[in-house]
Amino acid sequence: MKTFSAKPSDIDKKWLLIDADGLVLGRLASIVAMRLRGKHKPSYTPHMDCGDNIVVVNAEKVQLTGNKRRDDIFYWHTGYPGGIKGRSKGAILEGKHPERVIEKAVERMVPRGPLGRRVMKNLRVFAGPDHPHEAQQPERLDIAALNRKNRV
Repeated sequence: MKTFSAKPSDIDKKWLLIDADGLVLGRLASIVAMRLRGKHKPSYTPHMDCGDNIVVVNAEKVQLTGNKRRDDIFYWHTGYPGGIKGRSKGAILEGKHPERVIEKAVERMVPRGPLGRRVMKNLRVFAGPDHPHEAQQPERLDIAALNRKNRV
């Protein structure tokens, strides 16, 4: 028996819509990362982008457990001496671009390198309930119903 290896013509990409309202960030990010990579499909091939396209709405209403809203900090460096800066997840969620919290959480769960960058292009995150991908007719995925711990 030969090992199955998917070719680009074998890959079937679906569009999924996820409402992040009230969902726990880490659990949401792990499910999204798994679906982006295609690990939920029996035809999964590690070196191919065989995952689905995912649209996440209501990113500003995602929940963080414990004190993560205050204590988890995203750091970056400006390039100047002493130029390390940081913002808490709560400050980012209340700021101008709350969708970046979900994007960063998922980005850190997919592999780094060319394949990871290609996979991340299949993720679209929007702060509010509206999105411009209605023409693709995304199928709704209810993350809260998968496990009772997914919702706060």
